[in-house]
Amino acid sequence: MAGPRAEQEPAATGGWAPTRALGRAVLVTGLLLVAAVVLGRIDLIVLAAPFALGTAYALRRRPAAPPEVWVAADEGHLIEGGELTGSVTIGNPDTVDYEVAVVRTRVSPWLRIDRVGFAGGAAAGGRAVADRPFVTSVPATSAVDLELTGTALRWGRHPVGPAGARVAVAGGLLVSRAVITEPVRVRVYPKTEPFEAVEAMPRAAGLVGAHHSRRPGEGGELAGVRIFAPGDRLRRIDWRVSLRARQLHVAATLSDRDAEVVVLLDVLAEAGRSGGVSGAASVLDTTVRAAAAIAEHYLHRGDRVSLLEYGPTARRLRPATGRRQYLTVLEWLLDVHVEPSRHEPYDLVFGPQLLSADALVVVLTPLLDERSAQMLARLARSGRFVVAVDTLPADLTAPKDRGWAEVAYRLWRLDRDTMIAQLREHGVPVVGWAGAGSLDQVLRDVARLATAPRVGGR
Repeated sequence: MAGPRAEQEPAATGGWAPTRALGRAVLVTGLLLVAAVVLGRIDLIVLAAPFALGTAYALRRRPAAPPEVWVAADEGHLIEGGELTGSVTIGNPDTVDYEVAVVRTRVSPWLRIDRVGFAGGAAAGGRAVADRPFVTSVPATSAVDLELTGTALRWGRHPVGPAGARVAVAGGLLVSRAVITEPVRVRVYPKTEPFEAVEAMPRAAGLVGAHHSRRPGEGGELAGVRIFAPGDRLRRIDWRVSLRARQLHVAATLSDRDAEVVVLLDVLAEAGRSGGVSGAASVLDTTVRAAAAIAEHYLHRGDRVSLLEYGPTARRLRPATGRRQYLTVLEWLLDVHVEPSRHEPYDLVFGPQLLSADALVVVLTPLLDERSAQMLARLARSGRFVVAVDTLPADLTAPKDRGWAEVAYRLWRLDRDTMIAQLREHGVPVVGWAGAGSLDQVLRDVARLATAPRVGGR
């Protein structure tokens, strides 16, 4: 995986402390010299000489600067299931070699580190390899990298680090205090599930785009042939019809228009347990991955896409088009998290003139809160084109607790099915997310309702 690397500034705090080995050497030397003086024995001085000379020789060159530690990780377009590479570097800014350096780092549980090893050395593998201490030596005025290789299991901003190191010099007589550096956040984008919606938008609102509207104008859809009028372009003249009718006729077309798609994420409740990219999906996993897929599809078609959160923070992303908007959508989705609220966030989310009347609103909701159903009903009554996507996991099992837990779960399921039926009666289509073609039938029904004549009351 190629790309820029996010690096943490090197941490260099603390100093050097004597080890127990140095204390024992000084103690033994002192005891032998005191005993030699008290007892008047020269042989004890001879026994103390190796301890004194060895300690003095080992301490002849002492480091002045503490070691440096920093963490780096590749910041390419990393997607769930992609390969992650990072490194923990320990630097030696001094002129004294580090004889033993012990490095240890922590990694997010959603980043599975498969191989760890120093650059140019053997790599270790197995479970939780990143949480084990690794030992190496660092020459003077150089650095050694502990390379991390693994797999990103889930979307989000995951930390690599903090990392720490301790260094021993002077034959193990001096040891540095623990040097710890701050973690680096790795951005893992959600995996885009296959999604394709071939149906037309309910009502195209822009000036140009990929959808055929019912208004005449410049476009690629033929609407018929009519008599030439002032202002018509010459290239629109239909010569066959004109020669037959002996009067100029032009080919009339329908204008191509873009549409605005609002993806609304319900973040009031969470259910299920996330198993990563290859495991079970929670409500939040399905919501984020479906939002990324829907945004990618419509942005690729040239439509304008905006995102909203139905929750207490009411985060929003303004509508725009193009690849830059898609990258902005992915960054925005990394910060999505469930945030319960005691208050009704409808007025906070749908302020005045924040939602276009012609926009298609795709609501990703697990329908675990009655306020979510009320929000869908209010949007439908306001004349918006609303599609509800059920993000509750289909394999959600009943709790295994004793008592009435299973019966209560069944009653809750029946109540939720009744709620969905009532929403459909109010004109809100509800469909479960199933990847490709999930919204085709629903968009077809919404487009039919949008083009049907409306009956006004007397």
